[in-house]
Formats: sequence, C-alpha cells, structure tokens
Amino acid sequence: MVRAALAQNRNIGQGPVPGAAYIPAISVILASLLSALPIVSMNGWYPDFGFLVLIAWRLLRADAWPAWWAAPLGFVNDVLTGDPIGLAVSIWTAAMLVLDLADRRTMWRGYWLEWSLAAALLLANESAEWRIAQIMGASLPYRIVLAPLLISILTFPIAAWIVSRVDRWRLGR
Repeated sequence: MVRAALAQNRNIGQGPVPGAAYIPAISVILASLLSALPIVSMNGWYPDFGFLVLIAWRLLRADAWPAWWAAPLGFVNDVLTGDPIGLAVSIWTAAMLVLDLADRRTMWRGYWLEWSLAAALLLANESAEWRIAQIMGASLPYRIVLAPLLISILTFPIAAWIVSRVDRWRLGR
C-alpha cells in the first residue's frame, strides 16, 4: 500500500503555488485579453471570454475571491474590450450577486443546473450589451446576439474544464 502511494510520484504535503489567491483573477484578466487578438469580423461572433471564465470560477469555487472583486475585474474587462466603462462592472457584479443567491437557494448543484445558470447569465450579459449598444445609437437587430450567445453557451463546459485544471494546478493537487 505504501509502495503504491509512493509510486504515484506525488509530493506529499505539497501545498498551493505561491500567489494562489490571485490566480483566479489573473486568469479572468488573461481571458479578457483574448478580445485583443487580431480577429476581424463584421459582427462579433466570439464570446466574452472574461465573463465565461468569471462564471466558471464562481461556479467551481465560491471562495475563490470575494464578491466585490467582480467590479475591478469588470473595469479591467471594459478597458481591454473597449466597452463603455461600467458596463461589465455592473453586469459582472450583478452576476456574482445572482450566483450568491443561487448558492443560498439550492441544496445541491449538478452539471445541468450549473450549465443552465451559466446560460441564463450569458443571455443576460449579451442582452444588456445589445441594449446598451441600442441606447448609444446602434441599430442592431437582436438576432446579432444569437451567434455569440450560442457559442458562449456551448463553450462554457470547455471554459469550466480549463478553470478546473488551473484550479487543480493552483492548489497543488
């Protein structure tokens, strides 16, 4: 039994990596930086990667950061993506509050419930961005939102898997 444990090549007592508390926030900022990639399209088909990673972290670990971190991370996302300052700040903060409420109301969460919560939050995010664009003078039909929304919902499991691997590395497991 001892040989089997030693044969796994793990360091017993290995703890979290240095700065483990900041890795979730850094990963959200790096995901927000994906919008700076030189992708040219007539309409934005790509999802809001920063919001995807934020939701994935929050659903994976409620204790990864305090809820107030959504505001500074949203500000960084607004600056990096070129959205109006305060858009992601308010949406991300509201999403964190909704997820806190969902934590209090649900006894357990399974895969499908988390995916449904993420889909509802992604729908709210895309709808709010579309409405703000309309208020600012853009005459966009709502169907423009459907492609990034569908791609966001379908890529959420991939984002959640990546976040779980980063969390596993971060905690030294």
